[in-house]
Parts: sequence; C-alpha cells; structure tokens
Amino acid sequence: MTAWKSKRKVMQRYDLTAQMYDERYAEEQEAKYKKAFENVNVVNGTVLDVGCGSGLFVSQVAFKAHSVVGVDVSRKLLLQANEHSKSFGNVYVIQADADHLPFKNGFFDDVFAFTVLQNMPKPNETLQELKRVTKKEGNVVVTALKKAFALNVFMDLLEGAGLWVVGFADDEDLKCYVACCRLLSA
Repeated sequence: MTAWKSKRKVMQRYDLTAQMYDERYAEEQEAKYKKAFENVNVVNGTVLDVGCGSGLFVSQVAFKAHSVVGVDVSRKLLLQANEHSKSFGNVYVIQADADHLPFKNGFFDDVFAFTVLQNMPKPNETLQELKRVTKKEGNVVVTALKKAFALNVFMDLLEGAGLWVVGFADDEDLKCYVACCRLLSA
C-alpha cells in the first residue's frame, strides 16, 4: 500500500470515529500528557501538537504557551479541536500531513506528537519532520504504541532521528511509551 493510501485510511478511520474520540480516548491521552509534563515545562513559547485529534492536549497547554498550533489529517477531529479551543485566543488548528508540515524550519519551541507514529507509514520520516520544525534548543515529545513498536525499535527510531531522550515513561498503565527528547547537536 502506498504511503498516501495508508494515510487516507487513517484519515477516514478517525473521521468515522470522531464523535466518540473523547469518550474513548480522553483518559488514556490525559495520562500521556501528565507524563510529558513531568519532563517538559511549556513556558510562553510556540507549541505544535501534531495529530491533535479533537484538541484534548491543546486545551491543556494553551494557557501555558504563547501560541499553540494543532494539526491533524482528520477534518472531523479538527472541527472538534476548533470547538475545544474557541475559548483560547492563541490556538490555531490546521489540516496537515505530519510528514509535510507547512511550517518553517525551527519554528516551534515544543513539538508534541501523541498517538501519531503508529499511524504513519514511515515513522522515521515523520520524526525527521518533527525535528525539522523544532527550534535548536526545543523539545520533541513523542509516543509510540507498545503493541506497534518494541522498545528497542522505538529507541532506535529516536536515535536515528537525532533525538536525545531526556525523559521516558514506560509505565504498565500506559499503552504507549512517552519519550521527551531534545535535538542532538548537528
């Protein structure tokens, strides 16, 4: 299956399940956010939420950040994200592909990608794109579904992308690994 066909299937799946997304995944996502915030302190910077879904994370980070951009391929999830973020004047949601983000190099202070890698046909390319849009001293937080990635495979992906893990969670109650990373010097 081509990369686009794979992404299109993901987009269609999330469009179909958008109405029940929060009910189904909110608790699980909140646990990941909590782990990420143990290692990354968002303070008045620019934040990118790749695969923002219905905007659950955007709602938690908007009051800490100067501005937050949420991107997702699912139009229906983005409509919900827009609803979640209406009360914030610093949140923007955009339909975009995680492998082809419409932003300048080094634009964001903090980049978060919860529940994204397992949906991408080439996760190594996705990590490179996350790294590209992150400032030199920025943070990249990424999760990997345990049933989709063995721990050593996930760690090899991060290292191969030039990401240095500064915080990591592999709690039994999490379905994902949560890696908080910094960019390795070039």
